[in-house]
Amino acid sequence: MESWVINFLTIAMFFYIASFLLYIVRLLKGPTISDMVLAIDALGYDLAAFLIILSILFRNPILIPCSIVLTLWIYALDIYVAKYLEAKEMSE
Repeated sequence: MESWVINFLTIAMFFYIASFLLYIVRLLKGPTISDMVLAIDALGYDLAAFLIILSILFRNPILIPCSIVLTLWIYALDIYVAKYLEAKEMSE
């Protein structure tokens, strides 16, 4: 059973890496700020999930609090950008 889980997580890692590349392309080519913020959000949340997968594979629990902190930073970035865009919209 353990080998099945390790094989599944190894295959899932390749999908995460592919999604990272697609998010980076969207970040660089995003026509609007909203597209870029959405790419950063998705990249960050997927990176947090990727850290948890690495934590399981390496049997190293220190990566889980790192992913939680990363998720909180991404959430704070969302709040900051939303307030910035709302203030910008109100001034127009």
